[in-house]
Parts: sequence; structure tokens; C-alpha cells
Amino acid sequence: MGTREDIVRAVTDGAAAGRRGDDVRTCPYPRDSLLRTAWIKGYAKERPATATR
Repeated sequence: MGTREDIVRAVTDGAAAGRRGDDVRTCPYPRDSLLRTAWIKGYAKERPATATR
């Protein structure tokens, strides 16, 4: 598990990736990492899923 600083950095990096329009698959953390969850949370705040009809 990462430290608080690592988690905050992952959220911030994920949000930056979302703002840039990066693909969510560019997350640098492994699937079983808490930091991946934090990164995706930051990403999702900036790139929410679009509704489709």
C-alpha cells in the first residue's frame, strides 16, 4: 500500500491524464495496486463517462 503522499500524487496524475485526454489504459500502476484505484479516481473526476443513447 502507498503512503498518503503517493495516493495524492496518483489522484493528481490521474486527473492530469484525464484533462489531457489520455486513454485510461495509460495508468502506470498494476491492476492490484491501491495507487491504480487512486489514479482512476482522479481520471474519472476529469473525464466522466459520457451517456450514450
